[in-house]
Amino acid sequence: MSEFIIVYGEAENGVQKKAIENLSEFLLDYTYEYPVCVKYSENLKLNRKRCIYIGTKQNNQYINKNSAARLSKCEEYCIKVQNDTVIIEGYDDNGVLYGVIDFYNKYLLKMEYAHNDSLVYPRPLQKPFPDFLLQSAPAIKNRGIWTWGHVIYNYKGFIDNMVKLKMNLLIMWNDAVPFNAKDIIDYAHSCGIKIIFGYPWCWDTDCNKFDLKTIMSKSPEIFEAFEKQYSGLDIDGIYFQSFTELRTEKIGGILIADAVTRFVNATAELFFNKYPNLELQFGLHATSVKEKTEYLKKVNPKIKIVWEDLGAFPFSYLPDDTEYFEKATELVGEISTLRGKEDRFGVVSKGFTKLDWGAFRHIEGEVNLGVSSKFMRKDRADRKRKCWKYLQAYWLTNADKALEMVKTLYDAKNGNLDVTALVEDGMFEESIMFIVALYFEMLCDKDKDLKEMINEVALRGYVDFA
Repeated sequence: MSEFIIVYGEAENGVQKKAIENLSEFLLDYTYEYPVCVKYSENLKLNRKRCIYIGTKQNNQYINKNSAARLSKCEEYCIKVQNDTVIIEGYDDNGVLYGVIDFYNKYLLKMEYAHNDSLVYPRPLQKPFPDFLLQSAPAIKNRGIWTWGHVIYNYKGFIDNMVKLKMNLLIMWNDAVPFNAKDIIDYAHSCGIKIIFGYPWCWDTDCNKFDLKTIMSKSPEIFEAFEKQYSGLDIDGIYFQSFTELRTEKIGGILIADAVTRFVNATAELFFNKYPNLELQFGLHATSVKEKTEYLKKVNPKIKIVWEDLGAFPFSYLPDDTEYFEKATELVGEISTLRGKEDRFGVVSKGFTKLDWGAFRHIEGEVNLGVSSKFMRKDRADRKRKCWKYLQAYWLTNADKALEMVKTLYDAKNGNLDVTALVEDGMFEESIMFIVALYFEMLCDKDKDLKEMINEVALRGYVDFA
Protein backbone atom coordinates (compact mmCIF):
# COMPACT_ATOMS: atom_id res chain seq x y z
CA MET A 1 0.00 0.00 0.00
CA SER A 2 1.24 3.51 -0.84
CA GLU A 3 3.16 5.40 1.83
CA PHE A 4 1.68 8.80 0.90
CA ILE A 5 -1.82 10.24 0.67
CA ILE A 6 -2.60 13.47 -1.18
CA VAL A 7 -5.71 15.08 0.33
CA TYR A 8 -7.23 17.68 -1.95
CA GLY A 9 -10.18 20.01 -1.57
CA GLU A 10 -13.75 20.24 -2.77
CA ALA A 11 -13.09 21.95 -6.09
CA GLU A 12 -10.50 19.94 -7.97
CA ASN A 13 -10.50 22.21 -11.04
CA GLY A 14 -8.00 22.07 -13.91
CA VAL A 15 -5.17 23.96 -12.21
CA GLN A 16 -5.43 22.04 -8.94
CA LYS A 17 -5.59 18.79 -10.90
CA LYS A 18 -2.29 19.86 -12.47
CA ALA A 19 -0.94 20.42 -8.94
CA ILE A 20 -1.97 16.88 -7.95
CA GLU A 21 -0.41 15.54 -11.14
CA ASN A 22 2.93 17.23 -10.45
CA LEU A 23 2.96 16.25 -6.79
CA SER A 24 2.26 12.63 -7.73
CA GLU A 25 5.10 12.75 -10.24
CA PHE A 26 7.58 14.09 -7.70
CA LEU A 27 6.67 11.49 -5.07
CA LEU A 28 6.71 8.67 -7.61
CA ASP A 29 10.27 9.60 -8.57
CA TYR A 30 11.36 8.75 -5.04
CA THR A 31 9.10 5.88 -4.01
CA TYR A 32 8.20 4.14 -7.30
CA GLU A 33 4.68 3.93 -5.85
CA TYR A 34 1.72 6.07 -6.79
CA PRO A 35 0.44 8.16 -3.89
CA VAL A 36 -3.24 7.73 -3.08
CA CYS A 37 -5.38 10.81 -3.87
CA VAL A 38 -8.51 11.41 -1.79
CA LYS A 39 -10.95 14.30 -1.41
CA TYR A 40 -11.14 15.76 2.08
CA SER A 41 -14.33 15.32 4.09
CA GLU A 42 -15.24 15.65 7.77
CA ASN A 43 -15.59 11.87 8.06
CA LEU A 44 -12.28 11.06 6.39
CA LYS A 45 -10.18 8.72 8.56
CA LEU A 46 -6.50 8.39 7.72
CA ASN A 47 -4.37 5.92 9.64
CA ARG A 48 -0.99 6.89 8.28
CA LYS A 49 0.91 10.07 9.12
CA ARG A 50 2.27 10.79 5.69
CA CYS A 51 -0.52 13.01 4.45
CA ILE A 52 -0.04 15.97 2.12
CA TYR A 53 -2.96 18.41 2.19
CA ILE A 54 -3.19 20.75 -0.78
CA GLY A 55 -5.63 23.52 -1.71
CA THR A 56 -6.86 26.91 -0.59
CA LYS A 57 -8.69 27.82 2.60
CA GLN A 58 -11.84 28.11 0.50
CA ASN A 59 -11.80 24.62 -0.96
CA ASN A 60 -10.03 22.45 1.62
CA GLN A 61 -11.57 22.55 5.08
CA TYR A 62 -8.58 20.83 6.67
CA ILE A 63 -6.36 23.70 5.52
CA ASN A 64 -8.97 26.21 6.66
CA LYS A 65 -8.88 24.76 10.18
CA ASN A 66 -5.16 24.01 10.50
CA SER A 67 -3.29 26.74 8.65
CA ALA A 68 -2.08 29.93 10.28
CA ALA A 69 -0.69 31.38 7.03
CA ARG A 70 -1.77 34.88 6.05
CA LEU A 71 -1.76 34.83 2.26
CA SER A 72 -2.77 38.11 0.67
CA LYS A 73 -1.70 38.25 -2.98
CA CYS A 74 -2.18 36.35 -6.21
CA GLU A 75 -0.05 33.22 -6.66
CA GLU A 76 1.23 33.36 -3.07
CA TYR A 77 1.66 30.03 -1.29
CA CYS A 78 2.75 28.54 2.02
CA ILE A 79 4.45 25.16 2.57
CA LYS A 80 4.31 23.91 6.14
CA VAL A 81 5.76 20.59 7.30
CA GLN A 82 5.23 19.53 10.90
CA ASN A 83 5.02 16.13 12.59
CA ASP A 84 5.36 14.35 9.23
CA THR A 85 2.29 16.15 7.86
CA VAL A 86 2.53 18.55 4.92
CA ILE A 87 0.20 21.46 4.13
CA ILE A 88 0.60 23.17 0.77
CA GLU A 89 -1.73 26.14 0.75
CA GLY A 90 -2.27 28.66 -2.02
CA TYR A 91 -3.94 32.05 -2.03
CA ASP A 92 -5.46 30.93 -5.33
CA ASP A 93 -5.22 27.97 -7.71
CA ASN A 94 -1.88 29.07 -9.16
CA GLY A 95 -0.56 29.49 -5.64
CA VAL A 96 -1.44 25.86 -4.88
CA LEU A 97 0.34 24.75 -8.06
CA TYR A 98 3.47 26.78 -7.34
CA GLY A 99 3.53 25.55 -3.76
CA VAL A 100 3.64 21.99 -5.08
CA ILE A 101 6.46 22.88 -7.51
CA ASP A 102 8.52 24.44 -4.73
CA PHE A 103 7.79 21.60 -2.31
CA TYR A 104 10.03 19.67 -4.69
CA ASN A 105 12.45 22.50 -5.56
CA LYS A 106 13.08 23.80 -2.06
CA TYR A 107 12.28 20.87 0.25
CA LEU A 108 12.46 17.40 -1.26
CA LEU A 109 15.71 18.17 -3.06
CA LYS A 110 17.34 19.31 0.17
CA MET A 111 16.33 16.04 1.78
CA GLU A 112 17.70 14.08 -1.15
CA TYR A 113 21.08 15.79 -1.26
CA ALA A 114 21.80 15.89 2.45
CA HIS A 115 25.61 16.19 2.18
CA ASN A 116 26.35 12.93 3.93
CA ASP A 117 27.67 9.50 2.98
CA SER A 118 24.20 8.26 2.03
CA LEU A 119 24.40 10.36 -1.13
CA VAL A 120 25.23 7.33 -3.26
CA TYR A 121 21.97 5.66 -2.26
CA PRO A 122 19.63 8.51 -1.31
CA ARG A 123 16.35 7.46 0.29
CA PRO A 124 15.01 10.84 1.44
CA LEU A 125 11.38 9.84 1.88
CA GLN A 126 12.15 6.84 4.08
CA LYS A 127 13.12 9.20 6.88
CA PRO A 128 10.73 11.38 8.93
CA PHE A 129 10.07 14.75 7.35
CA PRO A 130 11.99 17.55 9.09
CA ASP A 131 9.88 20.57 10.01
CA PHE A 132 9.81 23.29 7.40
CA LEU A 133 8.03 26.57 6.69
CA LEU A 134 8.13 28.68 3.54
CA GLN A 135 5.81 31.46 2.41
CA SER A 136 6.51 33.01 -0.96
CA ALA A 137 5.15 34.37 -4.24
CA PRO A 138 6.75 35.04 -7.64
CA ALA A 139 8.44 38.44 -7.76
CA ILE A 140 7.45 39.34 -11.34
CA LYS A 141 3.70 39.36 -11.90
CA ASN A 142 3.55 37.83 -15.41
CA ARG A 143 6.32 35.45 -16.53
CA GLY A 144 6.42 33.36 -19.65
CA ILE A 145 7.57 32.60 -23.17
CA TRP A 146 7.30 34.40 -26.50
CA THR A 147 7.54 32.11 -29.52
CA TRP A 148 6.41 31.47 -33.04
CA GLY A 149 3.85 28.70 -32.74
CA HIS A 150 4.98 26.57 -35.66
CA VAL A 151 8.15 25.53 -33.80
CA ILE A 152 6.17 24.00 -30.92
CA TYR A 153 6.05 20.28 -31.69
CA ASN A 154 4.28 19.02 -28.57
CA TYR A 155 2.06 21.69 -27.06
CA LYS A 156 1.21 19.64 -23.96
CA GLY A 157 4.87 18.95 -23.22
CA PHE A 158 5.71 22.62 -23.85
CA ILE A 159 3.04 23.84 -21.44
CA ASP A 160 3.85 21.16 -18.86
CA ASN A 161 7.45 22.36 -18.80
CA MET A 162 6.27 25.95 -18.41
CA VAL A 163 4.39 24.84 -15.28
CA LYS A 164 7.56 23.42 -13.72
CA LEU A 165 9.17 26.86 -14.02
CA LYS A 166 6.10 28.61 -12.58
CA MET A 167 5.28 30.48 -15.78
CA ASN A 168 1.84 31.97 -16.26
CA LEU A 169 1.95 33.56 -19.73
CA LEU A 170 2.42 32.24 -23.28
CA ILE A 171 2.55 34.60 -26.26
CA MET A 172 2.26 32.60 -29.46
CA TRP A 173 2.72 34.13 -32.92
CA ASN A 174 1.33 32.31 -35.97
CA ASP A 175 0.76 32.97 -39.66
CA ALA A 176 -2.76 31.60 -39.17
CA VAL A 177 -4.80 30.46 -36.19
CA PRO A 178 -3.94 26.78 -35.55
CA PHE A 179 -6.55 24.16 -36.44
CA ASN A 180 -6.47 22.94 -32.81
CA ALA A 181 -6.32 26.40 -31.20
CA LYS A 182 -9.16 25.64 -28.78
CA ASP A 183 -7.37 22.54 -27.47
CA ILE A 184 -4.17 24.50 -26.92
CA ILE A 185 -5.98 27.34 -25.15
CA ASP A 186 -7.96 24.98 -22.93
CA TYR A 187 -4.83 23.08 -21.93
CA ALA A 188 -2.92 26.28 -21.12
CA HIS A 189 -5.79 27.51 -18.95
CA SER A 190 -5.95 24.16 -17.13
CA CYS A 191 -2.30 24.78 -16.20
CA GLY A 192 -2.82 28.32 -14.90
CA ILE A 193 -1.27 29.88 -18.01
CA LYS A 194 -2.75 32.86 -19.84
CA ILE A 195 -2.40 32.58 -23.62
CA ILE A 196 -2.11 35.51 -25.99
CA PHE A 197 -2.13 35.09 -29.77
CA GLY A 198 -0.02 37.35 -31.95
CA TYR A 199 -0.59 38.57 -35.47
CA PRO A 200 0.78 41.48 -37.51
CA TRP A 201 -0.59 44.98 -37.73
CA CYS A 202 1.18 45.81 -40.99
CA TRP A 203 4.35 43.94 -40.19
CA ASP A 204 6.28 41.30 -42.08
CA THR A 205 9.83 40.02 -42.07
CA ASP A 206 10.79 43.20 -43.95
CA CYS A 207 9.32 46.43 -42.55
CA ASN A 208 10.63 48.43 -45.52
CA LYS A 209 7.79 47.06 -47.66
CA PHE A 210 5.25 49.49 -46.25
CA ASP A 211 4.16 52.86 -47.57
CA LEU A 212 3.50 54.87 -44.42
CA LYS A 213 1.57 57.47 -46.41
CA THR A 214 -1.29 54.99 -46.90
CA ILE A 215 -0.94 52.94 -43.74
CA MET A 216 -4.09 54.27 -42.05
CA SER A 217 -6.26 52.54 -44.63
CA LYS A 218 -5.16 49.16 -43.20
CA SER A 219 -6.87 49.55 -39.80
CA PRO A 220 -10.30 48.14 -40.83
CA GLU A 221 -8.61 45.13 -42.45
CA ILE A 222 -6.68 44.38 -39.23
CA PHE A 223 -9.82 44.61 -37.11
CA GLU A 224 -11.71 42.39 -39.55
CA ALA A 225 -8.99 39.74 -39.19
CA PHE A 226 -9.50 39.78 -35.43
CA GLU A 227 -13.26 39.48 -35.77
CA LYS A 228 -13.04 36.53 -38.14
CA GLN A 229 -10.15 34.59 -36.63
CA TYR A 230 -9.71 35.46 -32.95
CA SER A 231 -12.85 36.96 -31.41
CA GLY A 232 -14.51 33.56 -30.93
CA LEU A 233 -11.53 32.06 -29.09
CA ASP A 234 -11.10 32.07 -25.30
CA ILE A 235 -7.76 33.86 -25.55
CA ASP A 236 -6.47 36.27 -22.91
CA GLY A 237 -5.44 38.95 -25.35
CA ILE A 238 -3.84 39.93 -28.64
CA TYR A 239 -0.18 40.72 -29.17
CA PHE A 240 0.73 42.63 -32.32
CA GLN A 241 3.79 44.07 -33.98
CA SER A 242 3.94 46.83 -36.50
CA PHE A 243 6.66 48.45 -38.60
CA THR A 244 9.34 49.14 -35.94
CA GLU A 245 11.79 46.27 -36.49
CA LEU A 246 14.37 48.42 -38.26
CA ARG A 247 17.67 50.09 -37.38
CA THR A 248 16.63 53.40 -38.89
CA GLU A 249 14.31 56.09 -37.52
CA LYS A 250 12.47 56.70 -40.80
CA ILE A 251 10.73 54.85 -43.61
CA GLY A 252 10.45 56.85 -46.83
CA GLY A 253 11.31 60.03 -44.97
CA ILE A 254 8.55 59.53 -42.36
CA LEU A 255 9.46 59.20 -38.68
CA ILE A 256 8.57 55.69 -37.48
CA ALA A 257 7.88 56.66 -33.83
CA ASP A 258 5.31 59.25 -34.87
CA ALA A 259 3.66 57.17 -37.61
CA VAL A 260 3.39 53.98 -35.56
CA THR A 261 1.85 55.80 -32.59
CA ARG A 262 -0.86 57.39 -34.74
CA PHE A 263 -1.51 54.13 -36.60
CA VAL A 264 -1.67 51.93 -33.49
CA ASN A 265 -4.00 54.34 -31.68
CA ALA A 266 -6.36 54.58 -34.65
CA THR A 267 -6.45 50.80 -35.07
CA ALA A 268 -6.84 50.10 -31.36
CA GLU A 269 -9.83 52.44 -31.24
CA LEU A 270 -11.72 50.05 -33.51
CA PHE A 271 -11.00 47.22 -31.07
CA PHE A 272 -11.83 49.10 -27.88
CA ASN A 273 -15.09 50.48 -29.26
CA LYS A 274 -16.47 46.94 -29.48
CA TYR A 275 -14.22 45.09 -26.98
CA PRO A 276 -13.40 47.68 -24.29
CA ASN A 277 -11.73 45.18 -21.96
CA LEU A 278 -9.59 43.41 -24.56
CA GLU A 279 -5.92 43.01 -23.61
CA LEU A 280 -3.88 44.56 -26.42
CA GLN A 281 -0.10 44.20 -26.30
CA PHE A 282 2.04 46.29 -28.64
CA GLY A 283 5.33 44.55 -29.43
CA LEU A 284 7.63 47.50 -30.00
CA HIS A 285 11.24 47.19 -31.24
CA ALA A 286 13.38 49.83 -29.57
CA THR A 287 15.94 49.94 -32.39
CA SER A 288 13.92 52.39 -34.49
CA VAL A 289 12.29 54.52 -31.77
CA LYS A 290 14.53 54.69 -28.68
CA GLU A 291 15.73 58.22 -29.53
CA LYS A 292 12.18 59.43 -30.20
CA THR A 293 10.30 58.11 -27.19
CA GLU A 294 8.45 61.41 -26.72
CA TYR A 295 6.09 60.34 -29.51
CA LEU A 296 5.32 57.03 -27.77
CA LYS A 297 3.98 58.84 -24.72
CA LYS A 298 0.83 59.30 -26.77
CA VAL A 299 0.16 55.55 -27.20
CA ASN A 300 -3.28 54.76 -25.75
CA PRO A 301 -2.68 53.94 -22.04
CA LYS A 302 -4.98 50.90 -22.32
CA ILE A 303 -2.39 49.32 -24.63
CA LYS A 304 0.47 47.46 -22.97
CA ILE A 305 3.78 48.23 -24.67
CA VAL A 306 6.03 45.17 -24.73
CA TRP A 307 9.57 46.25 -25.59
CA GLU A 308 12.10 44.23 -27.57
CA ASP A 309 15.72 44.83 -28.58
CA LEU A 310 16.58 47.12 -25.69
CA GLY A 311 20.29 46.63 -26.26
CA ALA A 312 22.67 44.35 -24.43
CA PHE A 313 22.06 40.92 -22.89
CA PRO A 314 19.57 39.86 -21.57
CA PHE A 315 17.79 41.66 -24.43
CA SER A 316 20.26 40.57 -27.09
CA TYR A 317 20.13 37.25 -28.95
CA LEU A 318 23.73 36.63 -27.88
CA PRO A 319 24.42 36.15 -24.14
CA ASP A 320 27.99 37.40 -24.59
CA ASP A 321 26.73 40.80 -25.83
CA THR A 322 27.17 42.85 -22.65
CA GLU A 323 29.16 45.88 -23.84
CA TYR A 324 26.25 48.31 -23.56
CA PHE A 325 24.59 46.80 -20.50
CA GLU A 326 24.60 50.11 -18.59
CA LYS A 327 22.85 51.87 -21.48
CA ALA A 328 20.21 49.14 -21.59
CA THR A 329 19.67 49.60 -17.85
CA GLU A 330 19.20 53.34 -18.31
CA LEU A 331 16.75 52.76 -21.18
CA VAL A 332 14.65 50.40 -19.01
CA GLY A 333 14.42 53.10 -16.36
CA GLU A 334 13.28 55.63 -18.96
CA ILE A 335 10.65 53.58 -20.77
CA SER A 336 9.13 51.79 -17.75
CA THR A 337 7.28 54.97 -16.75
CA LEU A 338 7.14 56.60 -20.17
CA ARG A 339 3.37 57.11 -19.89
CA GLY A 340 3.38 57.69 -16.12
CA LYS A 341 3.74 55.55 -13.02
CA GLU A 342 0.82 53.32 -14.04
CA ASP A 343 2.26 52.66 -17.49
CA ARG A 344 1.30 49.17 -18.74
CA PHE A 345 4.72 47.75 -19.45
CA GLY A 346 6.50 44.56 -20.50
CA VAL A 347 9.74 43.33 -22.05
CA VAL A 348 10.95 40.38 -24.11
CA SER A 349 14.23 38.89 -22.94
CA LYS A 350 16.46 36.97 -25.34
CA GLY A 351 19.73 35.06 -25.18
CA PHE A 352 18.05 31.69 -25.74
CA THR A 353 17.30 29.72 -28.92
CA LYS A 354 15.53 31.48 -31.79
CA LEU A 355 14.26 30.82 -35.28
CA ASP A 356 16.72 29.98 -38.02
CA TRP A 357 15.77 32.87 -40.26
CA GLY A 358 17.93 31.49 -43.06
CA ALA A 359 15.55 28.54 -43.34
CA PHE A 360 12.35 30.42 -42.44
CA ARG A 361 9.21 30.00 -44.52
CA HIS A 362 5.74 31.38 -43.86
CA ILE A 363 3.13 28.64 -43.34
CA GLU A 364 -0.08 29.40 -45.19
CA GLY A 365 -3.28 28.02 -43.72
CA GLU A 366 -4.17 26.17 -40.52
CA VAL A 367 -1.92 23.52 -39.02
CA ASN A 368 -2.59 20.98 -36.29
CA LEU A 369 -0.01 22.59 -34.06
CA GLY A 370 2.11 20.84 -31.45
CA VAL A 371 1.37 17.26 -32.50
CA SER A 372 4.43 15.28 -33.65
CA SER A 373 6.13 11.92 -33.26
CA LYS A 374 8.47 11.10 -30.40
CA PHE A 375 11.18 10.18 -32.93
CA MET A 376 10.92 13.55 -34.67
CA ARG A 377 11.15 15.45 -31.39
CA LYS A 378 14.16 13.48 -30.15
CA ASP A 379 15.99 13.92 -33.44
CA ARG A 380 15.36 17.66 -33.49
CA ALA A 381 16.28 18.04 -29.82
CA ASP A 382 19.61 16.28 -30.42
CA ARG A 383 20.38 18.70 -33.27
CA LYS A 384 19.67 21.69 -31.05
CA ARG A 385 22.25 20.71 -28.43
CA LYS A 386 25.07 22.67 -30.05
CA CYS A 387 23.03 25.87 -29.94
CA TRP A 388 22.22 25.30 -26.28
CA LYS A 389 25.87 24.51 -25.46
CA TYR A 390 27.04 27.86 -26.84
CA LEU A 391 24.26 29.77 -25.08
CA GLN A 392 24.86 27.91 -21.83
CA ALA A 393 28.58 28.75 -21.82
CA TYR A 394 28.00 32.49 -21.98
CA TRP A 395 24.98 32.42 -19.68
CA LEU A 396 27.21 30.88 -17.01
CA THR A 397 29.62 33.76 -17.55
CA ASN A 398 27.03 36.55 -17.57
CA ALA A 399 24.21 35.28 -15.35
CA ASP A 400 24.96 38.12 -12.92
CA LYS A 401 23.95 40.61 -15.62
CA ALA A 402 20.63 38.83 -16.14
CA LEU A 403 19.89 38.89 -12.42
CA GLU A 404 20.85 42.56 -12.14
CA MET A 405 18.46 43.40 -14.99
CA VAL A 406 15.65 41.40 -13.37
CA LYS A 407 16.12 43.48 -10.22
CA THR A 408 16.07 46.68 -12.31
CA LEU A 409 12.83 45.61 -13.96
CA TYR A 410 11.29 44.71 -10.61
CA ASP A 411 12.29 48.03 -9.05
CA ALA A 412 10.89 49.98 -12.02
CA LYS A 413 7.35 48.63 -11.53
CA ASN A 414 7.43 46.93 -8.10
CA GLY A 415 7.12 43.64 -9.95
CA ASN A 416 3.92 44.67 -11.75
CA LEU A 417 4.99 43.96 -15.33
CA ASP A 418 5.30 41.23 -17.96
CA VAL A 419 8.63 39.54 -18.63
CA THR A 420 8.60 37.01 -21.43
CA ALA A 421 11.66 35.20 -22.73
CA LEU A 422 12.04 34.38 -26.40
CA VAL A 423 12.56 30.62 -26.19
CA GLU A 424 11.72 29.22 -29.61
CA ASP A 425 12.82 26.35 -31.82
CA GLY A 426 14.88 24.91 -28.98
CA MET A 427 12.71 21.86 -28.20
CA PHE A 428 11.68 23.23 -24.83
CA GLU A 429 8.88 20.64 -24.86
CA GLU A 430 11.54 17.90 -24.67
CA SER A 431 14.11 19.44 -22.33
CA ILE A 432 14.10 22.23 -19.77
CA MET A 433 17.59 23.58 -20.27
CA PHE A 434 19.44 24.84 -17.21
CA ILE A 435 19.75 28.43 -18.39
CA VAL A 436 16.00 28.73 -19.00
CA ALA A 437 15.25 27.30 -15.54
CA LEU A 438 17.83 29.65 -14.00
CA TYR A 439 16.32 32.74 -15.63
CA PHE A 440 12.79 31.93 -14.50
CA GLU A 441 14.04 31.27 -10.98
CA MET A 442 15.42 34.82 -11.10
CA LEU A 443 11.98 36.12 -12.07
CA CYS A 444 10.41 34.29 -9.14
CA ASP A 445 13.04 34.77 -6.43
CA LYS A 446 15.16 37.77 -7.43
CA ASP A 447 16.72 38.26 -3.98
CA LYS A 448 18.28 34.81 -3.70
CA ASP A 449 22.08 34.70 -3.84
CA LEU A 450 23.14 33.80 -7.39
CA LYS A 451 25.50 31.01 -6.32
CA GLU A 452 22.78 29.45 -4.20
CA MET A 453 20.31 29.83 -7.07
CA ILE A 454 22.66 28.12 -9.54
CA ASN A 455 23.19 25.26 -7.10
CA GLU A 456 19.49 24.77 -6.42
CA VAL A 457 18.42 24.89 -10.08
CA ALA A 458 21.21 22.54 -11.20
CA LEU A 459 20.00 19.83 -8.76
CA ARG A 460 16.47 19.68 -10.15
CA GLY A 461 15.74 16.36 -11.78
CA TYR A 462 13.77 17.92 -14.62
CA VAL A 463 16.62 20.29 -15.64
CA ASP A 464 19.08 19.38 -18.41
CA PHE A 465 22.51 20.64 -19.40
CA ALA A 466 23.69 20.92 -23.00
